[in-house]
Amino acid sequence: MIFDLWHKTKYTYEHGASFCHNMTTIKPKTFPGQTLLDYNLEITPTPTDLSERLDFFGNAVTRFSIQQHHKELLVIARSKVERNYEAQINDEQFSIGKKVTIEDTLKHLKKTDADSIDVRQFVMPSPLISKGNEDIANYASKSFKPQRSFYEATYELMQRIYTDFDFVPGFTNIATPLTEVMTAKKGVCQDFAQIAIACVRSMGLPAKYVSGYIETVPPEGKEKLIGTDASHAWFSVYLPNFGWVDFDPTNNQIPKDQHIVVAHGRDYYDVPPLKGVIYSMGKNKMEVSVDLRPATSHLNQMQSQSQQ
Repeated sequence: MIFDLWHKTKYTYEHGASFCHNMTTIKPKTFPGQTLLDYNLEITPTPTDLSERLDFFGNAVTRFSIQQHHKELLVIARSKVERNYEAQINDEQFSIGKKVTIEDTLKHLKKTDADSIDVRQFVMPSPLISKGNEDIANYASKSFKPQRSFYEATYELMQRIYTDFDFVPGFTNIATPLTEVMTAKKGVCQDFAQIAIACVRSMGLPAKYVSGYIETVPPEGKEKLIGTDASHAWFSVYLPNFGWVDFDPTNNQIPKDQHIVVAHGRDYYDVPPLKGVIYSMGKNKMEVSVDLRPATSHLNQMQSQSQQ
């Protein structure tokens, strides 16, 4: 399936900004099962400096600076992405990986080969996910038993978070501690992903943060509105003899063709869509619009609008 993706971020500065330096992580990845067919990044005003590179985690990061006075910053990313989950998963290897126990996974992590060493970095604490929280460890321990399949334990954890936590936009922000999310049992997709990661890591197991998008479907009989989608987040765990497997606790499902992967990191701090510094006075306002839909339906809608 081929998707058209549109992500718009607009900053408005009350008294203007004299300088800004930013980093964007909004370019979808290419890997088995996902291919980036086209990508275009528009930035207004035109940046003085602009460069793209791969970061430590293999994510495409664009850095840019604007060294002129501006009242508004507009960043628009347009992508065309092909998803084919069947090409991503080898059923025979997946079947083997799903049977690996938690005890065997912990033994595997003690190996000294390059892959094992790389995976172990996702067991360690990260900027937004610390270790040592007793409530999180106790919550995780109900699912993670030594002789149980790591996959089955993680799947159950995903289901429990989906059932136990309420999706409440606006209750949290990037500075809200996970302990507060755990106590209140509410938040948004990034909170649920980070709670899951904290649970898995509390058991000494590897988990990483996945940022991206998910195709949304409007209520029956309603037309999907342009720009009303949003960035999404989920998490991934490493199964020995197979590799990384994604889980979406917000929607209680294994991500497949409707999930577009942008970046991987230890937590949200590693992969925000846009971050930076500005020189400005007064109030600033940010607006974000996202649209993700199958390429054919998007084309049909655009043609329909042009005829009206």
